[in-house]
Amino acid sequence: MDLVLFRCLIAVHIIAGAIAAVAFWIPVIGRKGGVNHRKWGRLFNRTVLFTGCMAVIMSLFTLANPMGVHPHLAGRFDSGFVRGIFGWMMLHNGILTINLAWYGWLCVINRRNVSANRTWLNVGLQFAVIIAAVVCAWEGAQINQPLMMGIAVVGMATGITNLVFLYARNPSPVDWLKEHVKALVGAGISVYTAFLAFGAVRLAPSLALQPAMWAVPLSVGLVILIFHRMRIDKEAGLGIFRLLHARQIADAD
Repeated sequence: MDLVLFRCLIAVHIIAGAIAAVAFWIPVIGRKGGVNHRKWGRLFNRTVLFTGCMAVIMSLFTLANPMGVHPHLAGRFDSGFVRGIFGWMMLHNGILTINLAWYGWLCVINRRNVSANRTWLNVGLQFAVIIAAVVCAWEGAQINQPLMMGIAVVGMATGITNLVFLYARNPSPVDWLKEHVKALVGAGISVYTAFLAFGAVRLAPSLALQPAMWAVPLSVGLVILIFHRMRIDKEAGLGIFRLLHARQIADAD
């Protein structure tokens, strides 16, 4: 019964994740703030939240019965490995995905009203991902899986930096937009990482823990994130663009 239910969860998880993976690109490459940006952004956010919730539920099934819900891995990996990667790490990644999607959505809803983002759910998700990161790192150390410890750093950094913004006294007028981009691009990285890394376990188990499977979506996501943060700074005249503008004025004088 557990296996049948688990496979149904996988199917729903994959469908939602596939929709999110496609919807991700419309807000990223399209005109910002337009109708399509908002429509596809909402679709991406909702499907990512759903995908993250499915990941959390599947991780709990794995923690309770690792080999029972992953019979195809019998003989390839032991129960400790399966519980660690598909239990604790997936639990961490699911909470991280939910965290990023919800946090990023509130940032754009409330914009400069940062205090409105300090809901019990949003703040609770920051502490939840920090705790999940600590557990993931600890469990990774127990089974000698550096990948689990490495991904835990991402969760820890996410929770801490989000809390810093949530309780910042004087955020800049565009910080909310930077946080929105950071969170939603991060959620996109999570979706593509799940497809490449966790999906590879079924097709080619030996590739699942290869660094490249995790590095590719992360690298692409970082390029997107850096590009959009520079675009925001340029439009707002902040950062290096403020210095360039000041230099132009000085040269003109």
